[in-house]
Amino acid sequence: MRRRLGSVRARATLAATVVVAVALVAAGAAVLLSLRFTLVDKADTEADSVARGAASALAHGFAYDKLNLPDGDENPVEILDREQKPVVVGEDVEGISVSAVASERLNSETNDDADDRAEGDREAEDADRLKPGEVADETWYGEGTATVEGETAEYRFAAVDVITKGGVPLTVYAGAPLAVEQDAVDTALTTMLIGLPLLLLTVSGVTYLVTRRALRPVEGIRVEMAAITASEDLSRRVPEPDTHDEVARLARTTNETLAALESSVERQRAFVADASHELRSPIASLRTQLEVGAAHPELLDLDGALEDTVRLQSLAADLLLLARLDAGERPPPDARFDLAAVVREEVDSRPGVALDSPASLEVGGSRGQICRVLGNLLDNAARHARDRVAVTLRAEAGEAVLQVADDGSGVAPADRERIFERFVRLDESRARDDGGAGLGLAIARDIARRHAGTLTVRDAPEGGALFELRLPRKI
Repeated sequence: MRRRLGSVRARATLAATVVVAVALVAAGAAVLLSLRFTLVDKADTEADSVARGAASALAHGFAYDKLNLPDGDENPVEILDREQKPVVVGEDVEGISVSAVASERLNSETNDDADDRAEGDREAEDADRLKPGEVADETWYGEGTATVEGETAEYRFAAVDVITKGGVPLTVYAGAPLAVEQDAVDTALTTMLIGLPLLLLTVSGVTYLVTRRALRPVEGIRVEMAAITASEDLSRRVPEPDTHDEVARLARTTNETLAALESSVERQRAFVADASHELRSPIASLRTQLEVGAAHPELLDLDGALEDTVRLQSLAADLLLLARLDAGERPPPDARFDLAAVVREEVDSRPGVALDSPASLEVGGSRGQICRVLGNLLDNAARHARDRVAVTLRAEAGEAVLQVADDGSGVAPADRERIFERFVRLDESRARDDGGAGLGLAIARDIARRHAGTLTVRDAPEGGALFELRLPRKI
């Protein structure tokens, strides 16, 4: 059963069928009740009309045998005296059971001590309530049975009190048949019982077909995604339907995700290739020097071997930091430190760097990583500056703004975003001895972004490059 209901089509069809079934049952019950109430009200009106016609004739002094009563099978009539004994009955009427109406009358006419009153008291009360020749305004309704020519049927009865001109209190009971009401309700119920299953079958079939058609693009997306997973070809895309619904948006989002994944994989492959290339050179150089030193100790270049080892260590550290940043490493949310103190410590270790900084300026994040950003920016400025490197720190609109400027040749507008890519070195810094591996600025921007900041470059007033780091302040 769970497997059968495992598809969206089956669940949608079942849900729609249940909802329609509940709605139809509720609507059908309301229709049947409304139909019954309408027909009962019509029967009440008919019974009241017959009862009041007979009561009016009695009030005008017609004798019992002169009353023009309707046929008993259509409207059975029975006239009772105060002792509930029949004085006149309709044609062919053999008996009427009107206990429900009589009980209702008596309960409404009497109070808690009514059972203790004598018959004479009630007659006196009737006499006070109605005068001879008057018909009561109230009509009492109820259901009962009447036997006419040996056949018993259900009727809706109306009871009306009347005082004859001779002062005799009587009660006229007149009935209206309920056969029409019962036949109409039974016919409507039968029609609903036959039509409801057919309608539910139609609803379930249409819902299943419409749902299958609506979900067909989703199945196409699933099949294509399975093929992409199997082939590992991230250049493929799922089909996008020519609609503007949720399925089309799902397809577009899926293709955007695939494009981002393809770009990420390509960057990762390029990163691995570049890292392998960068590692191969110092390792090969170091191996060559060690092999020469093993064969000819007098030719061993210890300084060169040490330089290659240091460069290799620095590159490995940069790659490890990039791996941590790519894994989503972020500083603790409650970490904070004094950026002005960090800048002063870093600048003091580098002679010849001008500094303009406030006494204190707190920011949030990792102190060690921001030190790494500042060190990379200062190393880059020192590598390209002719004579001067200047560092400026200030507070501006809820941000800490750190600027590192040099008086070198600057960065061309076309290269101002490219220099932040990994393993990118401009022509001027291609030499490995001077330019490094091309990871410093990439690491600096990644750290800035992890700290909810930005790192950009533009022209410095002295004509060189001005790198600007913006970080949110902690107040």
